[in-house]
Amino acid sequence: MKTTLATLTLCLVLIMATGFPLEKKGSTEKEKRVQFAAWDDVNVIAHGLLQLGQGLKEHVDKTKVQMRDIFTKLKVYNRTVGELGKESQRLRAEGEALKARARGLEDREGQLLNVTAELRETTDEMQQERAALKDRLSRLEESLENSVQGDMKNGTDAHSIQIMLEAQNRRIDDLMARMNLQQEKLDKQNVRIRTLQSQIQQSRQRSFTNTEGFVASGGAEQRDSPVELASDCHELFLRGETTSGVYTIQPENMDPFPVFCEMTADGGWTVVQKRQDGSVDFDQLWSAYEKGFGSLNGEFWLGLEKIYSIAKNGGYILKIKLSDWGDDLASIRLPFHLGGAESKYSLQIQEVGTFSPLESSLGSDAASGLPFSTRDHDNDHKKDTNCAKHLSGGWWFSNCGQSNLNGRFFQSPPPKQRHQRKQGIFWKTWRGRYYPLKSSMMMIAPAVIEGKS
Repeated sequence: MKTTLATLTLCLVLIMATGFPLEKKGSTEKEKRVQFAAWDDVNVIAHGLLQLGQGLKEHVDKTKVQMRDIFTKLKVYNRTVGELGKESQRLRAEGEALKARARGLEDREGQLLNVTAELRETTDEMQQERAALKDRLSRLEESLENSVQGDMKNGTDAHSIQIMLEAQNRRIDDLMARMNLQQEKLDKQNVRIRTLQSQIQQSRQRSFTNTEGFVASGGAEQRDSPVELASDCHELFLRGETTSGVYTIQPENMDPFPVFCEMTADGGWTVVQKRQDGSVDFDQLWSAYEKGFGSLNGEFWLGLEKIYSIAKNGGYILKIKLSDWGDDLASIRLPFHLGGAESKYSLQIQEVGTFSPLESSLGSDAASGLPFSTRDHDNDHKKDTNCAKHLSGGWWFSNCGQSNLNGRFFQSPPPKQRHQRKQGIFWKTWRGRYYPLKSSMMMIAPAVIEGKS
């Protein structure tokens, strides 16, 4: 750029030097001659000026581009600085919130520990009272024996002795009833203590999981004292849970997994199947029925592996709830045993007496065991037909005609063609084979719940 300016200056000087006439010394005015620059020189100068202007223009354009780049980078930098400032404020606010939450958790833990201490004191008092009742009962028995022996020695009337014995027996029965009542209260208090301790540990675990700082400082403690999960929904009920919803359980030798628990006054039922609106396609293959599919808050199949892990030790009841399009309801309870993968998850309904007509749609067929079938795993008892492919969905089929709660969901009114209607959700001994039901729900619980119903 400096060289170009110097060239321009030199050209201007030449123009000034050659563009004006020069006078010769010693001559008169008439003899003066005017000398002008040559035309080629002028062309050279003009061409140089044009090149100079072009160079200046290119330099200005480059400078503008560079300035735009600089302004763009400055805007990006300012925006980044602003975002970092906002992020810093957000992190600061989250830090304050986490500190407040930690303080609240400590306060709650202190309250729970106080309640636990009070419950333990109450338990100790009840145990002392029980010991006192036992001691009193022993003294009464001794007194009764002494009284009977003394009355027999004194020749007391047998009728009077009988009346005395009956009175003593009544007092003993009353004391035993009081002892049983105290024992029940003691058991409930122990369950409540375990529930509160579990809640404290779960609160700690959630706090450690959601906060990186807590994970770093408390991870080892959580691994040393993990929260013991329930094996099914009924165990959650015994721990104090009474609200139906999604919980996490861990059967023996299984990883934890979520389930939907139906909590009733009698106990907790683990829901394994639910149909209600047709939002989930149940015409699935074997792998899907083995692992499970759907949404626990809507329609779903829990999965044969998970059902087996819960009920593999036996002693469980299968409860089925059905509804039709007139909102009539039916409920079925069947004691059952489910085999593992080696038996193709064979379902055996353990017959107690004679099956009722309502129960016979599954109970009679599965009395000797029915393997599970899907359209890619034909395990039914009908040799010339694949029931799962002929109907729909996966089920414990025998001869295709008794029941299928995993069939197609039809809105009311159902299709007119019978071959389509029989693909729906049906329970033959309730509404018939060609009546697609409105909803179904299958759930399982330990057989002990049967005695409370």
